[in-house]
Amino acid sequence: MERSYLLDAFDSGWISSRGEYIGHSEKILASVAGTPYAAVCSNGTTALHLALLAIGIAPGDEVIIPSLTYIATLNALYYVGATPIIVDVLDDTWCIDPTAVESVITARTKAIIAVDLYGQPADYTALAQVAKQHGLRLIADAAESIAGSLHGVPTGALADVSVFSFFGNKVITSGEGGAVTTASPDIDRLVRQLRNQGNHPTQRYVHDMIGYNYRMTNLSAAILTAQLERIDGLVSERRRVVDTYTSLIGGSNAFRLQEVSPGAVPTPWMISVRITGLDSARRDEVIQRLGEVGIESRPVFPLIQTMPFVPKEHRRSTPVAELISQEGISLPTFPQLSDDTIQMIVDALHRTLAQI
Repeated sequence: MERSYLLDAFDSGWISSRGEYIGHSEKILASVAGTPYAAVCSNGTTALHLALLAIGIAPGDEVIIPSLTYIATLNALYYVGATPIIVDVLDDTWCIDPTAVESVITARTKAIIAVDLYGQPADYTALAQVAKQHGLRLIADAAESIAGSLHGVPTGALADVSVFSFFGNKVITSGEGGAVTTASPDIDRLVRQLRNQGNHPTQRYVHDMIGYNYRMTNLSAAILTAQLERIDGLVSERRRVVDTYTSLIGGSNAFRLQEVSPGAVPTPWMISVRITGLDSARRDEVIQRLGEVGIESRPVFPLIQTMPFVPKEHRRSTPVAELISQEGISLPTFPQLSDDTIQMIVDALHRTLAQI
């Protein structure tokens, strides 16, 4: 249906940020996310920027984030002038450690960003308790976990505000795209105004706040609508791929899988495993050798505080995340992978480890 909807949007003449597929995609997404409000935008990073602005994060505010995440989580904080307080992750799920979060809260702390790393929902039960106790906002960076859940609650409804990414390699894609979901009409109203150059909701060319051009095009929304309409099948195929990997390598002492937390139903974006005992240099050698036989793999995200532009005062020691990042490797996870191909990849991985 993607091609059909895309051509329909093109033929309608509404190819930019107005058109019926914008509303169609938002309606379906709200249902998937379990929230009354969903606003699409240009990508996942702009979604996070909009969420931070909509909840009032301002220069000097402290926001707690995990060290093991994609750089966009950190970049969005710098966009608004906030101070990132980087903490460690849990050894089993690789998601932000609620105990570590509570240990760094100060009078300047305003929010927590949890990241559903590789599609594994963070411990929102514990995080929500911490946030409530200290009067903080809770943001879910659910860029990788659409259609996942925790204790029956969809990932889009586990925090005050949640953000998604629809980049080309995500489970659901619009080529480029993102979204903000929330149960708050005030947050939704602000997100919609901010994404549209701060334009007044009813008075055209009246801009009563600084805004941004973060709108999704109707063409992208047409693709997104088709993807969302068949989300069950797309997620099911990803889960089949990950389940097959798990059955083949789960019993090996050479590997540690990212664990599923109690009550969680992940949406596996990418199968990532730890090769136990390897340093980053040898892990990178594994990646290189797999590439030489036609198997693309990649390292687990490096720690965000190691990036050259991060000020010294924002760098923290996060030993659990450091070990996961050092040992971690992500393997091919696209839904068209056959079981035989997955077996071939796992066999090549074992041969490579034996060689080094």
